[in-house]
Amino acid sequence: MGLTEIRNVCKVSLDIPAEKHEKLHNRWHPDIPFAGTIKNGETVKIECLDWTGGQIGNNDSADDLNNVDLTKIHYLSGPFEIESAEPGDVLLVEIMDVQPLQEAPWGFTGVFAKENGGGFLDEFYPTAAKAIWDFEGIYCSSRHIPHVKFPGLIHPGIIGCAPSAEVLATWNKREGELIAANKLDRIVAQPPNTKNAHAGSASGDIKEKIAREGARTIPGRPEHGGNCDIKNLSRGSKVYLPVHVPGAKFSVGDLHFSQGDGEISFCGAIEMAGVITINFKVMKNGMADLGMKSPMYLPGPVEPHYGPGRYLTFEGFSVDQHGKQHYMDVTVAYRQTILRCIEYLRRFGYSDYQIYLLLSCAPIQGHVAGIVDIPNACTTLGLPMDIFDFDISPTGPAKKLDMGSCAYPTGVKEGEVTMGGANSEISWGGGLTYKEKQ
Repeated sequence: MGLTEIRNVCKVSLDIPAEKHEKLHNRWHPDIPFAGTIKNGETVKIECLDWTGGQIGNNDSADDLNNVDLTKIHYLSGPFEIESAEPGDVLLVEIMDVQPLQEAPWGFTGVFAKENGGGFLDEFYPTAAKAIWDFEGIYCSSRHIPHVKFPGLIHPGIIGCAPSAEVLATWNKREGELIAANKLDRIVAQPPNTKNAHAGSASGDIKEKIAREGARTIPGRPEHGGNCDIKNLSRGSKVYLPVHVPGAKFSVGDLHFSQGDGEISFCGAIEMAGVITINFKVMKNGMADLGMKSPMYLPGPVEPHYGPGRYLTFEGFSVDQHGKQHYMDVTVAYRQTILRCIEYLRRFGYSDYQIYLLLSCAPIQGHVAGIVDIPNACTTLGLPMDIFDFDISPTGPAKKLDMGSCAYPTGVKEGEVTMGGANSEISWGGGLTYKEKQ
């Protein structure tokens, strides 16, 4: 019996602007037209642009990261109609394969400028930076972060079904309330934004309605999944997604060659354009049968393995860089855990920005170690030592190597960094201050 060729239901072109692709969209809304139909039980290929829609280039400047237009992201492939899917069902999505596009065997990791997106450590590292990664089979390496090579745990960052009108209204209401109540010195959520909204093949009043109401794709949400950036949703994984609209309206995108737990720099995975192969099955009445309110998944068998004792693990606690005690704050604890790792790797000659980029995309293991011992939450970061071509084990003083430089915006160079001083508010983290050329 001959094998049936797998159908490609979404082809993309790197030479056409993302907003010209009618099978892509960058907002969540139930009225975005179907980009195609997939049979219940069918396996298909879906091509995806990188999440920025091609705004980042394979070069040695971070000007593109510095100036990225975040009203455009994320460009998702879909939404696809899955035959027989109805509200209350569960869509079982089995990830058969994920690969880079053959014409683009590279990806990027970035730090956004604090005033344009920022990231988990933007209080310490406010300047844009970038690393380009070249793919060689299952491995990747970077001219911007030398002496490192590791296999990718390749996966989609975003996977989910469209919200119903009621679910969308819930999102916009609760996130609007968070924005209205915000007293922090940072953006806490992004409301609907008509600028650069792309609604696939929609036109006229429907297109305007989608742009006006559509939820941004930036956060994951409990009702449907979305942008969860779970590095273990790789080949062989099975994902169980709630269905809220007829036909499910499934979308996927934001493909990653590799990522560390937390994707800490926000543009922190190795972002790429690629093709994902998926099998779809509809589980009728699945939400009730499984007692399910949010997505679930079974991880696949494909994962980089490092031997026992080959993860150097750092601890962090909910005491911030200013010495302030927080109550059971896992976010503060994980930030401090990462800073401890940066301080350690700095000894070998890497800049803080190189390490920040590396910890965003390498297969680090982040865990919540303790959330019961008041007042301190404890988190850990496991760094696989074998991704380096030199020994990073804690055996004494470190030997500095020539680590080159990651890419910075025009006017910023690696040699123009100064350490935070003893009286600096960021001295705990050993933060770096970048000075623009006049």
